[in-house]
Amino acid sequence: MFGGIQIGVLAACVVLFVPMGMAGYHLSRNKMLFFSGALFITLAVGVHLTPYFPSVSDFVTSVQSVVVFDNREDSCINLVNEVVWNVKPRIISSNVSDSSNDSVGYDKIWDWSKNGKVKGCDFEKLGRGDVKDLLNGSWVVVAGDSQARLLVQSVLSLLLDEKKMGMIMGDLFKRHSDYEIVVDEIGMKLDFVWAPYVVNLTNLMVGFKQNRTYPDVLVIGAGLWHMLHVNNASDYDIALENLRSSVVSLLPFSPELGTDGPVTGSVSVRSPHLFWLGMPMLINSMLNTVEKREKMNDKIWHAYYGALHNSRILRSYGGPLLLLDIQSLSWNCGPRCTNDGMHYDGTVYEAAVHILLNALLIESHQKLGSTEF
Repeated sequence: MFGGIQIGVLAACVVLFVPMGMAGYHLSRNKMLFFSGALFITLAVGVHLTPYFPSVSDFVTSVQSVVVFDNREDSCINLVNEVVWNVKPRIISSNVSDSSNDSVGYDKIWDWSKNGKVKGCDFEKLGRGDVKDLLNGSWVVVAGDSQARLLVQSVLSLLLDEKKMGMIMGDLFKRHSDYEIVVDEIGMKLDFVWAPYVVNLTNLMVGFKQNRTYPDVLVIGAGLWHMLHVNNASDYDIALENLRSSVVSLLPFSPELGTDGPVTGSVSVRSPHLFWLGMPMLINSMLNTVEKREKMNDKIWHAYYGALHNSRILRSYGGPLLLLDIQSLSWNCGPRCTNDGMHYDGTVYEAAVHILLNALLIESHQKLGSTEF
């Protein structure tokens, strides 16, 4: 963006090259000297008077404060959500002689697309050991509604054995409550913050900034509660824009922290790895209350989806947050992957976690087996 040095260079070019151009029209030397001197004095006076004209000063300041997030950091980041599904029926035997009692279940198998560009990125499902190495010593915060809680369950399922998962499920799924756990084996702390509205997420960002402590990995997402209880996509758009500003203020290259990281305090110089947990596709006929079916219809869902894009909070639209595309995952897995048209099978959130982990590998420029960001 434009700073003092760039403006000075531009002014010098004007003073130097405009008179030279005028010389091409055969003006006399005295006329060129007069014009050059007048131009120089005008520019100098303008630079010194600019701070006294608020509109001009505000314009310069606003231009300098614009943050642009580079989508070209790694082309594979833009392909990490390219997941395909194979949902196929499976006969579940009743273990009795009468096969008419057998039921049909479904195998839900996912993987990354095998087209040329995606195949070249070498995305892969990480085993428990690799996940532990990647998240070793990190602080992970996941904030949002029930979708975020299901994502936390999938993260912990990759880190903990079945017995430990059984021990924590009751506390993890206490309604409308926060949850925290430390995986002592790898020194990882994971916090789930119940934040069903975007304003809750904004308050969380303000808290991070005030406390000057920031997680290594931050996953946030909200929208379903707003859709049901507020049902106003324009209001949701405004809330997302406020959240975007709060998230940007956390980044190390924000005006307050300086381009080389924080000036004072114990804030980490590294930027947190930031993700947005998208809303799932809603299957209206399967929603379990009349109010949900009325307020969470396809038209409203698409209005909210459009508001998310308009807010420019996603990296693909110039924002700070990389999308975990639950919409695409749930749509392609389909109605066989949900019982209530809103909350999907664990396989969907498992895929989202592996998308997140592969994005972390890309952003931290690591390969499997690395032990820190």
